[in-house]
Amino acid sequence: MSKKKIAIISVISLISIYLIYSYFSPSSDGEVYLTTEVKKGNFVSEVITSGEAQSTSLKKINGPENLRKFKLRDIKIQDLVPEGSIVKVGDYVARLDPTGVNEQIIDARLNLETAQSKYTQQQLDTTLSLKQERNAIKDLSFSMEQTRLELKQSIYEPPATIKKLEIDLEKSERDLREKEENYRIKKRQANAKMVEVGTEVSKIRKELNDLLELLKSFTIYSDGNGMITYFKNWDGSKKKVGSTISPWNPTVASLPDLTKMESKTYANEVDIRKIKKGLPVKVGFDAFPDVEIPGIVTDVANVGENKRGSDIKVFQVMIKLNESNDNIRPGMTTSNKILTFEKKDVLSIPLEAIFSKDSITYVYKKSGFSVVKKEVKIGDSNNDSVIITEGLSENDVVYLNKPEGYENDQIAQIN
Repeated sequence: MSKKKIAIISVISLISIYLIYSYFSPSSDGEVYLTTEVKKGNFVSEVITSGEAQSTSLKKINGPENLRKFKLRDIKIQDLVPEGSIVKVGDYVARLDPTGVNEQIIDARLNLETAQSKYTQQQLDTTLSLKQERNAIKDLSFSMEQTRLELKQSIYEPPATIKKLEIDLEKSERDLREKEENYRIKKRQANAKMVEVGTEVSKIRKELNDLLELLKSFTIYSDGNGMITYFKNWDGSKKKVGSTISPWNPTVASLPDLTKMESKTYANEVDIRKIKKGLPVKVGFDAFPDVEIPGIVTDVANVGENKRGSDIKVFQVMIKLNESNDNIRPGMTTSNKILTFEKKDVLSIPLEAIFSKDSITYVYKKSGFSVVKKEVKIGDSNNDSVIITEGLSENDVVYLNKPEGYENDQIAQIN
């Protein structure tokens, strides 16, 4: 081969190497152009949220139910077994502060002593009063007998003397009848008074016995088998030592059914419109990365609520777990992948590859050693990719950022 031909081939090779290097190498300002291929396959749209596992069925462990009867409220939890403790029927769970009921027990005992003292006093007064009445009746009876004897012996007395004795006897008989009637009345009065004070004693004694039974119920035992979980208040805080219960909310703890679990999560205003009842979900757990349980959306809130600590509106979503797992516990953090839709055999590219101008959507498509601005029609999208309905084919290469120098090129429209 002549030296001339060798020189020509060398020059052409150098030019080719330069062009290839210039095309694929980063621009002078250090920007790297990234590309990707158009892929064909199943397109999945998911809403991913973080939530909390909880049981759909739980048994409440309540404190005393008759607190309202004794006007007790805001009773402090003095002691409570650790959350997660495994208990059986009859096992100790908690103890309430007995200060309020102890004060009432002391008052009831004092009242009972006072009532019993009144009862004894009334009993003595009644006995003495009735005894005096009976003695008066006896004295009057003796006086009548004496008058009768005198009348019997006065047959030889003057008529005036006999008449006086007859009058005295008639008066004594009348007085005796009145005394006997008064005695019967006073006896009924005394019986009624004794019933009154006796009823008061019985009432206070029953109240005291009820208070003593109430005091026993301040020590709370489990009425079922399971794992203790702390009960949540309306604001999301858990009841623990130092928290209070009331007649309207006497629950101290709960025993969840670990075979019936759900994930409680929240979605933002943008994602909530995609979520409907019945959508399938894949539920993962931060504590067990290898565990994933299938679930289904069972409830979607119609009204939003403010996210704690911000003005962002979120909507509650409930997800039922279709399977159980011995490792899952209430309160664990869940990762919920809600499948909003799935399409098969479609073309898709990353969202970064989509550009728009004057309502025209386009991409930068690689064409040989050149770049073409190509119009595309797009369909549904997810957080990462978008479906291409027209304008591209499988394995076409598109840019994820704008190549330098093609900003003002014409957009090749779809025929």
